[in-house]
Amino acid sequence: MHDYGEHNGTPFIVMEQLPGNTLAEAIARGPIPQQLLRGVLDDVLAALTAAHDVGILHRDIKPGNILFTPSGHAKVTDFGIAKTAGSEPTATGQIMGTMSYLSPERVAGKPATISDDLYSVGVLGYEALTGRRPFEQENMGALARAILGDRPPPIAALRPDADPLLVAVIDRAMAHDASQRFFSVRQMRTALSGTIPAVVADGPLAAAVRPPTKVLTSPPPAATLGPLTRTAWTRPRRTRTLMGLSAVLALLILAAILIMVDRPLQTPQPLTTSTSVPAPTNAPPPPPTTTPLVVDEEKPDDRKGEEDKKGEEEKKGQEDKKGQGGGQGHGRGN
Repeated sequence: MHDYGEHNGTPFIVMEQLPGNTLAEAIARGPIPQQLLRGVLDDVLAALTAAHDVGILHRDIKPGNILFTPSGHAKVTDFGIAKTAGSEPTATGQIMGTMSYLSPERVAGKPATISDDLYSVGVLGYEALTGRRPFEQENMGALARAILGDRPPPIAALRPDADPLLVAVIDRAMAHDASQRFFSVRQMRTALSGTIPAVVADGPLAAAVRPPTKVLTSPPPAATLGPLTRTAWTRPRRTRTLMGLSAVLALLILAAILIMVDRPLQTPQPLTTSTSVPAPTNAPPPPPTTTPLVVDEEKPDDRKGEEDKKGEEEKKGQEDKKGQGGGQGHGRGN
């Protein structure tokens, strides 16, 4: 918009004339070339950067609101339902925008955010690259349920020849979980240029845009060290002492547990009670216990053998005596 005013009581605004076609008319002829789509997305993100920087949310990004200039650049138009920071908040449950390009949060009736505009840019890129919308239900109820609970067909299945970087940027912008989307227009635009890695929605999140390294124009000032105070050196020492004591205590507890585990379990002996009356203390001591002598009994055959042997010895002795007496008599006779 270049100007506004009033003429003869009628208000007017002066806007840029764009004689070119819309992106919706280009998509109706089929998927647009990938290089052209890169330029369109970059132009749309540049326009949203300017809008978001002043607190304006478009809330109705779609191919019909993207117009081409005679030079081929894309322009974002129709800020009719745009929301500024100072405007009245949208009533709970009220949906503003075109259903096919709304994020799940907008369909659920939540307030619009920067993430919602980026989701719509992703849907726009999906349709321009594949020639179809992510969800093509005609019934509003079925379309809302699909946006809230379903996942669109993968771009890689519809366009196997698509540039992986372009696919990754669109997929992340359309992530069902808002926390996995780009957190700013500048981050999405930087990922589209390849400066930072673009991330697929179901993959690991990429690192945020890192600011450029600052270059010192002059040497840093010399560091000055003040005197150490008691607090400066006693606190680390006290902390190390407590940590050491805690480690020793933990080792002692662990050793005690290991000893208890390794010690065999002892079965306690049952306690027995005796009902006998104890003997009086002045009773005489019991007689000493003696081991009985065991006498082997002689067998009858052994005893008879000894008697026969003894009788033979006595008989032999008598015969010897008789022999000696007879010999002596004979000798005296001679």
